[in-house]
Amino acid sequence: MTGNPDLVDNRKPRPSARSCLLIAVLLCLGAAYGAAAQRALASTGQFTTVEDPTYLLGTEPLREQTLSELQSLGVQAVRMTLYWEDVAPKPDASIRPSFDQTSPASYDWGPYGALATDVHAHGMRLLIDVTGPVPRWATKDAKDHLTDPNPAEFEAFMTAVGRRFRADAYAFSIWNEPNLVKFLAPQFAPGGRAVSPELYRGLFFAGYDGLRAAGVHAPVLAGETAPVGNPITVAPLRFLRGVLCLNASYHRDARCARLPAAGWATHPYIRATFPTALSGFGADDVPFGGIGRLVTALNRAAAAGMVARNLPIYLTEFGVESYPNTISGVPLNLQSDYRSVAEYLAYKNPRVASFSQYLLTDSPPTPGPAIDRYQFQTGLYLYAGHRPKPAYASFRLPLVVRRQGSRVSLWGLVRPGRSAHHGGEVTVLYADRGESTYRVLLHSRFGASGYWTASAGYRAGRHWEVSWTNPQGDTLTGPPTASYTF
Repeated sequence: MTGNPDLVDNRKPRPSARSCLLIAVLLCLGAAYGAAAQRALASTGQFTTVEDPTYLLGTEPLREQTLSELQSLGVQAVRMTLYWEDVAPKPDASIRPSFDQTSPASYDWGPYGALATDVHAHGMRLLIDVTGPVPRWATKDAKDHLTDPNPAEFEAFMTAVGRRFRADAYAFSIWNEPNLVKFLAPQFAPGGRAVSPELYRGLFFAGYDGLRAAGVHAPVLAGETAPVGNPITVAPLRFLRGVLCLNASYHRDARCARLPAAGWATHPYIRATFPTALSGFGADDVPFGGIGRLVTALNRAAAAGMVARNLPIYLTEFGVESYPNTISGVPLNLQSDYRSVAEYLAYKNPRVASFSQYLLTDSPPTPGPAIDRYQFQTGLYLYAGHRPKPAYASFRLPLVVRRQGSRVSLWGLVRPGRSAHHGGEVTVLYADRGESTYRVLLHSRFGASGYWTASAGYRAGRHWEVSWTNPQGDTLTGPPTASYTF
């Protein structure tokens, strides 16, 4: 099956003031984060982001229900993307109104403040990503909400953000998909020179300084890049080199200071293909199969002195498109398997600090041509009828069966089990071709991290399931899972 040549990020609608808050999960990386950020993280310390703007920006009962569900799934933190134009006074004015830009009292934090409070009420932590669109008066020519934001205005705003949320936030991130014109403009100058990296570099330093001026000592992440380049989008590795003042050979501009980032975030969406696929992508693209390219790029940037060595990578937005998107989506069973395989690959890479599941529930269909009708079918629930997909059960109990000759290796995670900080046991079941009854194959223990591994013999046509009984006595079972060779 061939995928749409434009990845999901390039079909993303422009964020509105109340429709595009990103939420996610952030695992505690330990009290000494500053040291941890400078070394390769253990796979068992990886956390998973979960995002759904509709449900987390809804009414208080809806937000409460969603946070309770995330908590039951083993989610340990929330990521909140805060759009500057949402909270600023008179965002459509061309001239900035008179107010104290560094004071939290000058802004209407609305659902952002409510979410920060509710996250802590559910025992979870908060990562805040601050981004455009911005107030018109905060741009160079005040012609729109995206073109050439003023770093000085952003620094003042980030001081207010830091003062408002420093007690709530475990970490901050600056800008969402700054290599997309839908979030930052311009991307290119006449003649094709990429200019968005330079714009972003100025914004990052301004935002960083604003947070530190507010007394914030939490780590700050950079990047949040979309996965592919095209004539209107700067490819993520080209963008990275521009932000870090590196040429194509990763030689630095001596006039540039090192970026004080605690990690680099990226959104490695894939097409309707297996997660390791790289066919059809450019050399500077970073889909899921290209995360190794990002590791190499950051290593070369570190060798040039522009970032810390072993800088962690955060996969802060990712999901596998499913039917009813028949253009870039896959059948529901493949969405479930591919999602789990991607999480396994992230787990195996010690540089990857976080994985992501974008959307709890699919986006509703929109009017227009078929290519735009189903824009985000990456959820764990179908929009129609709010019915759980197989991916819901596999998110709770991921299982990957990897064929290696006559054997298979099994890997899994009991996501709700690790939130209880104790170990347990899973049961692996199997059914051979043509069978509908699953039989017990083996039992495997897991520790406080929730991860477990096992091995077994391979048989063509066999499917596997995993089940776990929680401390309350409820038995949870994952969906049938196929084996893959990769």
